Amino acid sequence: MGKSTGFKEFQRHDRSYKPAAERITGYAEFTVPLTDAELRDQGARCMDCGIPYCHSGCPVNNIIPEWNDLVYSGDWQAAIRVLHSTNNFPEFTGRVCPAPCEAACTLNLTDEPVTIKTIECAIVDRAWEQGWIEPQVPKRLTGKRVAVVGAGPAGMACAQQLARAGHSVVVFEKNAKIGGLLRYGIPDFKMSKALLDRRMSQMQAEGVEFRPNSHVGYNVLPERLLERFDAIALTGGSELPRDLPVAGRDLNGVHFAMDFLTQQNRRNSGEALGEVKELLATGKHVIVIGGGDTGADCVGTSARQGAASITQMEIMPCPPEKENKALTWPDWPLKMRSSSSHGEGCVRDWAVGTKAFEGKDGQLTTLKAVRMDWSDGSPKEIKGSAFELKADLVLLAMGFVSPVHESMLNDFGVEYDGRGNVLAPTDGTGAYRTSIDKLFTAGDMRRGQSLVVWAIREGRQCAHAVDEYLMGSSELPRQ
Repeated sequence: MGKSTGFKEFQRHDRSYKPAAERITGYAEFTVPLTDAELRDQGARCMDCGIPYCHSGCPVNNIIPEWNDLVYSGDWQAAIRVLHSTNNFPEFTGRVCPAPCEAACTLNLTDEPVTIKTIECAIVDRAWEQGWIEPQVPKRLTGKRVAVVGAGPAGMACAQQLARAGHSVVVFEKNAKIGGLLRYGIPDFKMSKALLDRRMSQMQAEGVEFRPNSHVGYNVLPERLLERFDAIALTGGSELPRDLPVAGRDLNGVHFAMDFLTQQNRRNSGEALGEVKELLATGKHVIVIGGGDTGADCVGTSARQGAASITQMEIMPCPPEKENKALTWPDWPLKMRSSSSHGEGCVRDWAVGTKAFEGKDGQLTTLKAVRMDWSDGSPKEIKGSAFELKADLVLLAMGFVSPVHESMLNDFGVEYDGRGNVLAPTDGTGAYRTSIDKLFTAGDMRRGQSLVVWAIREGRQCAHAVDEYLMGSSELPRQ
């Protein structure tokens, strides 16, 4: 694939960013794309490695060497066809996926993997620009009605596949706009919401009906869905956040990260915040607890809002700068990762445990913390290491426990697994089926908090299972 000697002739060269001082003045995307010539060279680097481990690294099983080769040879139209054969929304993953495919690339053994994510994004962006992406209207209708509950990436992928199979698909979304976590959780500077609107228009042309402001379990009764649809796919998120039960947690100024991020995305789109307390980092000393992507998104958003200072803390020890390839490759390694937000003004601290919050007149003023010792593999407080930080706003970005059980899920009567997710297998004749007849589930609601690319995979596979359930067999891809 690519050029047989390309990996020796061309060095890895990836997209760059606009300067931090420029990009934090607004919420627009700020990556600088590669030129056609640069993309051709990067596609040429895809070596004839024999076993493309990038396939196993990619949850949707993207056919990566083939479209790298097509970009190298200049056949962009064929490249988008190959890319779309496994991924409904490569413009999403080309922006927000952490690229486990690149970690699995054979060239990552020398820390120079093919720029797979950048090439993927370039293919789909060009395809939209050239008008190559059009609605795929089914040639026949089955007369079957399917409800998809949740319009995030899993729900969108599931709905699009089922509509293309000829089913009448209605997507119920509790929020005012479509997109789920992509719309409300991921900042606009990482992914423009115009991309969601464009895909939604394509899906509507394919026959998908979207019903926003339709909160199943509240203004839409679960039993009505069971009565009126031949199958239902539950594709909501894992939205119950992990809390931090320490003294002072109830002080004004301690909030969940997703409440903070969602508000800014609503502001950007002109959507009303409703009757909630407005959260802004402007002029405040901000502490983000949690070292993952959500925490980094809080850092970038706080910088754009004009925070006085930003500190990101993590209870886990600082990971190594580089992984031991002999032990980890081609699996996803534990190593230090920094996002673009960390280059916009942030102090990062590791192995820190939060002991309490303190305040005055109900308002947060101080975070009390202690250093942690992980030398024997489990955390222990280091005697005499207690310290305090000035804090006006603390954002809890420690992940999510499970989907919310109250109302919809409990009303349906589904069974849960040991972690509180909706119980459903992923293989066999009962793939993606819950314990309730004609009720399926996919995405974070089934597997727990995960990546957008995993949500797309599960949405596609769930669509195959629903189609097979309704029709006895399915021509939709299993991947």
